Amino acid sequence: MIKIMIVDDNDIIRRGLRTIIDAADDLRVVADAGDGRSAIEAARRARPDIALVDIRMPGMDGLTATRQLLELDTPPHVIILTTFNTDEYVDEAIRSGAAGFLLKDSPPEELLRALRAVHEGHAMLDPAVTRQVIDAIADQAPRLSPQEKAQLESLTAREVDVLRLIGRGLSNADIGAELFMTEGTVKGYVSAILTKLAAENRVQAARVAYRAGLDSG
Repeated sequence: MIKIMIVDDNDIIRRGLRTIIDAADDLRVVADAGDGRSAIEAARRARPDIALVDIRMPGMDGLTATRQLLELDTPPHVIILTTFNTDEYVDEAIRSGAAGFLLKDSPPEELLRALRAVHEGHAMLDPAVTRQVIDAIADQAPRLSPQEKAQLESLTAREVDVLRLIGRGLSNADIGAELFMTEGTVKGYVSAILTKLAAENRVQAARVAYRAGLDSG
């Protein structure tokens, strides 16, 4: 059973999300909170696997809450929820350590797919904002900081191949099929890549791939 926490200042939205999630056989809402500060305490008690966090809330906002949630002894994966698909929120959410980004009007099946994908260690960006992320990062200069360049140069040729496919949004299974490797081997490469890039998760690794232009290769 995948344990979920919902963090949103709108009670109607929290109830709606709970109804959708609890209807699934493999998902269960174990906590909810109306603001970021309450979410930290709720996460300590319930130890959710995933936190769905609204980006705009009174008091502690979703981005601040995300950073603090990820500092817990047993941190949940965080999926940012918002009604806004502007680039600044997406990029800042990724830099805060979020493993996913969904619009609140995403279809229920998209929400459930995102929860399952993030639980399995995959990155999850709403299709409505993925193109904006890529375009916005591509316009940034310099494309990579000196530290990022050094980290990228530390990767082996095979790790670069894997990172390129992470940047294209492929799952471990798909990467394995593309590169003729077992899924377990791919997981090992992904772990090494995250360590070398000092990345919290696949989304941040994909961000480096985007900025380095690897995802188009």
